[in-house]
Amino acid sequence: MPDPARSPKAEQTRRTIVDAAMRLFRDAGYGRTTMRAIAAEAGVSLGNAYYYFGSKEHLVQAFYDQLQVEHAAAAGRVLDVETGFDRRLRGVLLAWLDVAEPHHEFAGQFFRNAADPHSPLSPFSPESAPAREASIALFARVLEGSDVKPLPALRGELPELLWLLQMGVVLFWVYDDSPGQRRSRELVDRAVPVVDRLVRLSRLPVIRGVVDDVLGLLRAVRSPS
Repeated sequence: MPDPARSPKAEQTRRTIVDAAMRLFRDAGYGRTTMRAIAAEAGVSLGNAYYYFGSKEHLVQAFYDQLQVEHAAAAGRVLDVETGFDRRLRGVLLAWLDVAEPHHEFAGQFFRNAADPHSPLSPFSPESAPAREASIALFARVLEGSDVKPLPALRGELPELLWLLQMGVVLFWVYDDSPGQRRSRELVDRAVPVVDRLVRLSRLPVIRGVVDDVLGLLRAVRSPS
């Protein structure tokens, strides 16, 4: 049977509630915004708001998911035409800055919660898994359609490493108060050639030991204590 919670009408209601929440988060702040206020802003009952979203954290997760969809669409315009690894990576990172720019004003409010390792808003939390996995898959596309040929062992891990690079860009962007977050774009422009060079050099025998060390470190971080 079709899921009524995923019908076109339900999806529109979800989007209306998320949009209302974002307006209130921007105007009143995340901490001061209640689910009751969000329901009123969206023009739905409180019970209906809770039917779709169990908490404010779930609303922010839905916003993350929505932002990821917009990012993938913007990145696709680059990935469909470019084959150079550096141009593909630069285009995807800049596409994220483009779609996130309208939300920079209140991004710090979310980051304070996301920085808590126990928060469901953390990019590393189980609740963030769908958005995280979608973003890693996008970086897999960056690699798969490019002209670069990294070591097989590195190739399997590179999409996640590129996602971690994006997390670093996001952190820089949150604190970037330059006009239009110009410094974040400069960071991308400077970082991408370095990453491109390192990936291409990874096949050289003298570099392979360092690559193995980096991959070993990544596996150690993933392993439960």
